[in-house]
Amino acid sequence: MALTVLSLKAVLFDLGGTLIITAPVPEIFRRILAAHGIHKPLEKIASAFRRAEEEVELNYTLSYVEFWRLFNRKILEQLGIRRNIEALADAVTDEWWDNADLDSYPEVKETLMKLKQKGIRTGIITNGYQKDVDEVLLRTGLNGLFDVTVGADNVQKPKPSKEIFLYALEKLRVQPQDAVFVGDNPKADYEGARNVGLKPLLIDRENGKPQQYATIHDLGEVLGHL
Repeated sequence: MALTVLSLKAVLFDLGGTLIITAPVPEIFRRILAAHGIHKPLEKIASAFRRAEEEVELNYTLSYVEFWRLFNRKILEQLGIRRNIEALADAVTDEWWDNADLDSYPEVKETLMKLKQKGIRTGIITNGYQKDVDEVLLRTGLNGLFDVTVGADNVQKPKPSKEIFLYALEKLRVQPQDAVFVGDNPKADYEGARNVGLKPLLIDRENGKPQQYATIHDLGEVLGHL
């Protein structure tokens, strides 16, 4: 589905699944537990993670450490782990990125550089914490390539809430109709951006997204919408 942009001043991106790729979350969790001498089947970890997502309120008023301690502890409890649970929950947070096979998608840096050359401002809006955003960008060599980065804790509201999009636009000094948002989640990214007035694009690298969305198949295609 084509998208026409007449006065584009900025392109904003989701982070995970859009700019960066990691090992699956249950696999990262399994690796960290194994390093601490705890061995759990991958399918049980995946199930515990899904239950934690359903049961833990995403309360971004908590500090980074408190938020992840609560979430990781819920997963550990679901796995029947009780001994040294708080220390282990903190270890999962501390050791996460060392075990994540973190990388950026191949076309990301080139796309960002071309946008910069055209005078287009760039930014990130993610439901992660700002601390993780900074760590990810440093580890992938993407730090310094964005005009603004916004984590959910900056406004204590995750996507698809309007507040997080408007906060980023305000920092960029760009009106919604002059910006595009690219993400991989139809509700949080596409619908959230559209509800604020941004022009949304859904990244669909595997041709699995519903056809009613304006899609691109790699980030380089953003350049065709300038």
